[in-house]
Amino acid sequence: MPWFDLSERELALYRTDTAEPDNLDLWWKTRLEDARAAALPPVLTPYAADAYGPLAVWDVEFSGYGGDRIRGWYIRPAGAGVESLPTVVCYIGYGGGRGLPSEHALLPSVGYAVFVMDTRGQGGRWTLGATPDSGFAGPEYPGVMTRGIAAPETYYVTRLMVDAARAVEVAASLDGVDETRIAVSGGSQGGGLALAAAALNGEAVKVCHADVPFLCDFQRAVTITDSEPYAEIAKFLAQHVDLIPAALDTLRYVDGALLAKRITATSLLSVGLMDEVCPPSTVYAAYNEITAPKEMAVFPFSGHTTPRVHDERKLRHLRAHL
Repeated sequence: MPWFDLSERELALYRTDTAEPDNLDLWWKTRLEDARAAALPPVLTPYAADAYGPLAVWDVEFSGYGGDRIRGWYIRPAGAGVESLPTVVCYIGYGGGRGLPSEHALLPSVGYAVFVMDTRGQGGRWTLGATPDSGFAGPEYPGVMTRGIAAPETYYVTRLMVDAARAVEVAASLDGVDETRIAVSGGSQGGGLALAAAALNGEAVKVCHADVPFLCDFQRAVTITDSEPYAEIAKFLAQHVDLIPAALDTLRYVDGALLAKRITATSLLSVGLMDEVCPPSTVYAAYNEITAPKEMAVFPFSGHTTPRVHDERKLRHLRAHL
């Protein structure tokens, strides 16, 4: 795919023209308070010691949006004992779930604890999931991006972002986690959730890694790419024309480009200039709103992926800032 979006010079200056809802902070405060009020204590169950040996792994269940029980993994480096460690809360790309602990072994191998959040209602497209979404009745395009889109209170992404924020709070409460050194990390949908979690948890998050993030600058994204998942929204609204105003209003409440200005974490984002799934301008829409220390890794010939060498840049970034 050739370059199709704005030039690099234009990207550096691009700002979303989507207006922020007047009550956005209060609206999110209410969502999070409701989730905390409905929460039960997390449950950690030792997992597959016969497979992982000295690598300490727990199957986690914690309360997310509305008290819904969300699955996850908590993984600690071999031999770490009860030492308080810097911890990375990890989020998963679209269609995937928490997978297996073996898929998350890199960070524990270099000294970090990891808390992996499963993705409600997903898992199975490319890795395993274990968490159902709470019931919703209404029309939707296949996928989850239009589920409940008629109002921000019923929208699927609202539930997902509350889960992501709660994952940080739960991780910080666990034995062996240094609550002053928490990072969030993910790619694509996981990158969008990392941005949201950093925004919603404020100074509780010290480092944010968001690779080719999804869930940013929705109202531009749905008009300049026909790749899914953004295309789910466009195709749905092509039929449900009566829902267009309400749907576009809903998307403002969960737009990473609008939430990003609340991020206080030291941030590292990445962008592929040939990315049709999450167009470069939508990534820069979030990046350009972040006022905290930040870096952008730019990959001119990459699509919706990052080269493996970027993993080492992220490790160095964690060493420097966490």
